[in-house]
Amino acid sequence: MKTDIEKWIGGNGEVFLKDIGIRKGQLILDFGCGVGHYTIPAAKVVGKEGKVYAVDKDREPLDKLTQIAESKGLRNILIIRTSGDLKIDLKDESIDTVLLYDVLHYMQPQERREIYNWVYRVLKIDGLLLVYPKHHKRDESLWNLADMELEDVIKEIESANFYLKRKCFKTLIHDDDYDKGFILNFTKRG
Repeated sequence: MKTDIEKWIGGNGEVFLKDIGIRKGQLILDFGCGVGHYTIPAAKVVGKEGKVYAVDKDREPLDKLTQIAESKGLRNILIIRTSGDLKIDLKDESIDTVLLYDVLHYMQPQERREIYNWVYRVLKIDGLLLVYPKHHKRDESLWNLADMELEDVIKEIESANFYLKRKCFKTLIHDDDYDKGFILNFTKRG
């Protein structure tokens, strides 16, 4: 019997990502990618014409992601190790979609503002910022989002010059198991 993560990596993740706006040929940035639960399906969706930048500060998950990508023959994933800062060399308006999935609760408000500003810089005019704000006040509250309602998270991101295009409640992978949560799709304001 397959585990949730095997089902996700085996195809359910691709269906999910296509539904929320990821397309063949795009350049994707998965910020805080961990072992690649979203990176791997995104690489399959964008195909050989696309690319996925997998960014994380922890070496061990990135090493595991590298092994998984190699075992699946995915050559369109570029691993970027950071020290936790935003000194990532990407050109302005070069990325189609940025994933901020289950990472905002790790950041203080100032760090979140910095990431939104950085994302705004690298995201194309018609690009998407896709956010899974796990651990807000009504969803297993934890750390820096524990006192924030979902609407507070939306307002915070909108104050960084983004527009909420779509909010949907979906089944998705969290850690290694299926969960349900809100997915927020934002676009840049011109």
